[in-house]
Amino acid sequence: MTILDGKKVSNDIKNEIAAEVEKMKQRGEKVPHLAAIIVGNDGASKTYVNSKVKACERVGFESSLFRMSSTISEIELLDKIEELNQNDDIDGFIVQLPLPPQIDTQKVLNAVDPDKDVDGFHPTNFGKMALDMTTFIPATPFGILELLERYDIPTKGKHTVVIGRSYIVGRPMSILMGRSGFPGNSTVTLTHEFTKNITQITSQADIIIIAVGIPDFLKGEMIKDDAVIIDVGITRVPDDNAEKGYIIKGDVDFENVSKRASFITPVPGGVGPMTVSMLLKNTLLARERHRQRKESK
Repeated sequence: MTILDGKKVSNDIKNEIAAEVEKMKQRGEKVPHLAAIIVGNDGASKTYVNSKVKACERVGFESSLFRMSSTISEIELLDKIEELNQNDDIDGFIVQLPLPPQIDTQKVLNAVDPDKDVDGFHPTNFGKMALDMTTFIPATPFGILELLERYDIPTKGKHTVVIGRSYIVGRPMSILMGRSGFPGNSTVTLTHEFTKNITQITSQADIIIIAVGIPDFLKGEMIKDDAVIIDVGITRVPDDNAEKGYIIKGDVDFENVSKRASFITPVPGGVGPMTVSMLLKNTLLARERHRQRKESK
């Protein structure tokens, strides 16, 4: 059994990006600029956004963080998004989810300029991804592809089972694993909360990608020997013995599943670190596209 070390791969990617940024500086070019909008005081969101700011500092990106009140109106938030759309100094930006109930999340995501949508959530970018066109791939699925590629895990002709159908992870992964190329060319089964006899399906899978937010959902008896397990889940589970009062659990019963798997991602330290690195990679791609567009005018 091999641990898919997302922390190590993430650090490798950041080093590669930092080297590219250094070359830009030596050529006298503007370095990439990533911005983030965070609405309200959600603890997990603040932690995640702060990690993005630190990651930008490490690789030499410029970064901007816009903190908005949880009482902000939808119109005010849309105005801020349009301001960032029009700011030529910013190459890409994200709107951190979740948003407060008075805000229509889909309307907000649709308002982001597709050319600056480094989260890959805009319908234009999602559609291009589905058509196998060059675009921004959502950061978490992008990170999973990168892990599969860097560990040279065969996907061609394999049966991939995706558990969870969110537009952030499940649905894009089902599309990407079935695309032409590597990683891809696998036969994909997309499952969700209404799937019957799920163990019958998972026990036939060569690769399982799970993102349901239910700790220890995938048990050892639900997989076949030598399956590849990608655990996207991350849940805070109360634990009085833990220093912080909780422990982080994935969607996979790691102790038992790891005994049968050939490759498996740990939680934490697996898919999580990859998400931030791939957001940086998307921002680097956005900067390059903006440069090429200016030169072609």
